[in-house]
Amino acid sequence: MVYQRLVRRVLFSLGDGDAEVAHERTVRALGALGPALKPLRRLLGPHTETTAFGLRFPGQVGLAAGMDKDGRALRAWPGLGFGFIEVGTVTRHAQPGNPKPRLFRLPDDHAVINRMGFNNSGADALAGRLAATGPIGVPIGVSIGKSKVTPVQDAVEDYLHSLKALKRHADYFAVNVSSPNTPGLRGLQDRAALDELVGALAAEADGTPLLVKIAPDLTDDAIGEVLQVCADHDIDGLIATNTTLSREGLADTAVATQAGGLSGSPLTARAREVVAFVAKESDLPVIGVGGIMAPEDATRMLDAGARLVQLYTGFIYSGPALVRGVNRAIARR
Repeated sequence: MVYQRLVRRVLFSLGDGDAEVAHERTVRALGALGPALKPLRRLLGPHTETTAFGLRFPGQVGLAAGMDKDGRALRAWPGLGFGFIEVGTVTRHAQPGNPKPRLFRLPDDHAVINRMGFNNSGADALAGRLAATGPIGVPIGVSIGKSKVTPVQDAVEDYLHSLKALKRHADYFAVNVSSPNTPGLRGLQDRAALDELVGALAAEADGTPLLVKIAPDLTDDAIGEVLQVCADHDIDGLIATNTTLSREGLADTAVATQAGGLSGSPLTARAREVVAFVAKESDLPVIGVGGIMAPEDATRMLDAGARLVQLYTGFIYSGPALVRGVNRAIARR
């Protein structure tokens, strides 16, 4: 409650309400605090250990990609109760992302719209930072995507560069082919393109688990094709889901006109539906993400078939209390 009544109010007022200013200052502050937050981990548990993709996870609640793209606050996140961290999405080439403003809150909908465009310092820079940081006590996943300057027909080499640069430092890779904010990227979910991409990545991964992250806007038939490609190449798992282009049912109709991917409460039901469909149609372990705004959202996601869950927008609105609540709900479950 302290976060929601005080901290969130301060954060949401930074930069005259610019959501990206608050985001950047939060990550910078957490990076400075780092290991000093480690004692909090005991308070934000208990943590339920599990295994997935051949990895041991000391807790089932992870931080989703996008919050700490360049891994600047890696030592802080475990102290806030997270059992694994996903950095990125990172690209082969450093890039500034899309023009600002590009991150928008919809408080009435408990949602966020972003069109960040994979702003990051590049795969080689992230590799250096991960090497310098060393182990943090929880698994680190790396989300990789296509550079904006790279033509879609050259996407495979672009992804391969990132994987090669980072595979010594990543516990798993998330292959992001589902962000709506890089032109042509979602086309890589089509069967032929995805088959070529994941085939090349699987051959190079040297046993590092590969997961494919999909959009919530895919039809069941399209998801079925993704699952078949994953089965053909022995891909280790799926992340469901990314942000949505849907604007159905939003109260904040003014901000809803902004281009970009929508996350938060409006995605809760659809993300769970996709997880349930994947769990029914395949044996792939799933990380469930999208619209987890309360502890019961996380347990329902696990009941739908997810092995692990990730938070992003819920953490923005509720802070570490949500991580604690989800950890406790999972332990009771």
